[in-house]
Parts: sequence; C-alpha cells; structure tokens
Amino acid sequence: MDAVFRQKQSPFGRPRPALRGAWQFAPALLVGLALAACAGPGAEQAMPPAPAPQGFVQSASHAQTSQASRARPRIVTPRRRLQCVPYARQLSHLEIRGDAWTWWDQAKGRYQRGQRPAVGSVLVLRRKGRSRGHLAVVTQIVSDREIVASHANWLNRGQIHVDTPIRDVSPKNDWSAVRVWYTPGKVLGKSVYPAYGFIYPSTHTAAQ
Repeated sequence: MDAVFRQKQSPFGRPRPALRGAWQFAPALLVGLALAACAGPGAEQAMPPAPAPQGFVQSASHAQTSQASRARPRIVTPRRRLQCVPYARQLSHLEIRGDAWTWWDQAKGRYQRGQRPAVGSVLVLRRKGRSRGHLAVVTQIVSDREIVASHANWLNRGQIHVDTPIRDVSPKNDWSAVRVWYTPGKVLGKSVYPAYGFIYPSTHTAAQ
C-alpha cells in the first residue's frame, strides 16, 4: 500500500498506524450524551469541501504496531451547521443517501460490509431513542477494540468532531456496541451505543 503513515498515541493505550493528514477530517464522537439525529435530506448545501480519506488500512489484527504521537480529540465549528450523513458521504465517497441508520441496509449488494474496522470505512450506528442513527468515518485503527473517527453533528450543534476515539465494548468484539470519547470532558463516555458495523468503499477490500 502506498499510503504514508504518521504516528499517534491513543488516550487509551497502545497505538496503531494512522494515515498522515487523517486528523484533518477526523471529528470526535461524543459519549455520555444523546446521539445526534442524523437525517439525510436538507443538509447537502451546508457541506463545505472536505478531504476524503487518503488510504485504506485493514483491521488491527493485520496492521503493524507503531510508536505514535498523541491523538488530539477536538471539536471544530464550521461556517455552516453540518449533518453526519452528507459529511460521511463526502469523506467516504459512498453513494448512499437517507437517514444514517438506513445506510446499512441500503449498502447491501452495493458495497461490502463487515464487523472489522478499516480506515476509510463508515461505522453505522443504529437508532437509539429519538435519534436516527449516526455515521462516523474511520481515520485510524488503534487496536482490535479501538478506532479513531471523524464525524459531524454528534451533539446536534452541526459541529465537526475530530480525532475521536471509539471503543468496541461488544462481548464478541464484533463492534455491535461502542462507547465514544467525550471530548468536552476529556473522558470516555459511559453510554453504550448499538452499531451495525462498517461499510467499506467499493474501491477497497473489506477487512477480514
């Protein structure tokens, strides 16, 4: 793979390779607060240009361990409010529309899906309460249980969350349940969010 790697240190522990420049498009997922209601329609015109992931890293079991600089979870306020759906679509180049939770079924037969993270893939969260799911683009794999992701509108404020660690807490390590870093409090959130898994861009091979 021709991707150039830089190094990062997870707030949780041992690092894995990250793509150089990934922090530019990696927003932070927030744990402990309500999920953003990420609807698809109506947000397209609010999207500013955003760089797409520059490469694709297989699951952590296949990634090489590296020493890394410390990850810096933060929140960026764009000129206009963003929704998670158009933001994730622009980063991933997945041609799917509609509410976030519908992406999983819509991807069937069009894109590869799986239970292992890969850089450039989209993590799809299920509906929970009044939310309509959520989408986050994977920008770094730290371990089999941890990724760093970029996403928008997690707190319903239209902001971009960058360098946010997300931890798999499912019993089978299949990413069906996750906890998300709470950036304002600088702590891993306590809430557990149900997830479908990962959708992989068609130009890449799904992680096994």
